[in-house]
Amino acid sequence: MVKKILLALTPLLVFHSAWAQNPLQTALHAWVADEELERAGVSITIIDTETRQVAGSWDPHALLTPASSLKILATSTALALLGGDYRFKTELQYEGWIDAGGTLHGNLYIKGYGDPVLGSDQMAEADDLDAVMQAFQQAVSAAGIRRIEGSVVGDASWFSGPPAPDSWLEQDAGNYYGAGAWALNIHENLYYLPFQQNPKLNGQPKILDPYPPIPQLSFANEVRSASKGSGDNAYIFGGPYDYSCPVKGTIPLGAGTFRIKGAVPDPPLLAAQLLNKTLIMGGIDVVKAPLAKTEAGGAERKVIFTHYSPSLQKIVERANQESVNLYCEVLLLALGKKKYGEGTRQAGLRAVMETWADRGISLEASPLIDGSGLSLGNRVSSYQMAQIMRKIYSDPQLWPLFGPSLPVAGKTGTLADLLKGTAGEGRVQAKSGSMKTVRSYTGIVRAKSGRVLAFSMIANGFSCSGYEMRKKMEQLMLRMVQE
Repeated sequence: MVKKILLALTPLLVFHSAWAQNPLQTALHAWVADEELERAGVSITIIDTETRQVAGSWDPHALLTPASSLKILATSTALALLGGDYRFKTELQYEGWIDAGGTLHGNLYIKGYGDPVLGSDQMAEADDLDAVMQAFQQAVSAAGIRRIEGSVVGDASWFSGPPAPDSWLEQDAGNYYGAGAWALNIHENLYYLPFQQNPKLNGQPKILDPYPPIPQLSFANEVRSASKGSGDNAYIFGGPYDYSCPVKGTIPLGAGTFRIKGAVPDPPLLAAQLLNKTLIMGGIDVVKAPLAKTEAGGAERKVIFTHYSPSLQKIVERANQESVNLYCEVLLLALGKKKYGEGTRQAGLRAVMETWADRGISLEASPLIDGSGLSLGNRVSSYQMAQIMRKIYSDPQLWPLFGPSLPVAGKTGTLADLLKGTAGEGRVQAKSGSMKTVRSYTGIVRAKSGRVLAFSMIANGFSCSGYEMRKKMEQLMLRMVQE
């Protein structure tokens, strides 16, 4: 009832009188009147990129949880400040000295500078785990090292602060999409946990060995078998530095293997452990156990090898196309380090806000917690997001770098199934966001008339299912295409 009264008053209280003849605004009013949105928080802004005028809106300044569409802030700002050709480096270093017999009297270090795809098997342009470890081993051999009196150390001191915000949900933290971000990441900070499926409904499948192997990692298996084709509904509970992890939920019954993905508890240590094992297998003796380091300082070191990531443009492309949380968390930390010399989320968020303030868009009133949108505490308005999208699209340097990273409706990434077979296929590019009772889209629409509309729509607390909310938002996008 309250929303119906507001709908009646809105044209008088909020909108310019000329909008009474605006068909898009009329359609938007009718869309918001949906009874399943009666108790929802809804914010929508549509802007003509050429005229810069708002073509339609509903509660444009309401601050709502955007989920993953927030990634636009971290990815676009990273391209603006670091450049599309920027590459993360990882150095192989040693301290101490190498004697005539090839013994290193000191430690060997893998010094990370944030590369989120070191050893990745998810990104085609990245070197996989075996390739990285073999390159490191060859560099050690080329340096004349045959024995290490110290340890192999994973050095993650380039960034500081907790690898994950406290506000991330417990059920997310142990799973691959909730992996924390360090200065030294490995294998996208994920591991595969395979199960031997159980053929009986409600039977218990057996946990097999994870890959990569993680010493001391153990599981309390509470997983059960659900119906065939029910999919992955298993969750690993844990977080940074947790090595005892309950696993709950269900996987499909069957006679084969079924794997899920977890978050590596301590990637810097795992990187050191993997290199330590590779060196020993290659005939290089390492006397002490591998270690991890997160604090800066120590003796002077010599660099013997530098590994570089794919370009930032490629990393941003996968971050937005596949909605990769880890990449955006690393980008936020890298922004803080670049602009203020502090590899923290707070510094990174300050860099984001100042970058967009310099371009005329204030984010000061918006509570921001992370770069990925995984925290429910993030709050932005559709007006802020649509204006940022308009600025990106209108920037002749930034859009050619950023534009290819946005999924295309009906064709690529997380929008591959959106608007497929409709007039909107290929005409909408957007970053989506999805959580329980949260749906959002921010992007551009190329209307049939030739107009290009920057838009953002965010809905929180709707009473229908997430799928139904998506379908409702699709209808609004289709209406924009008709402009």
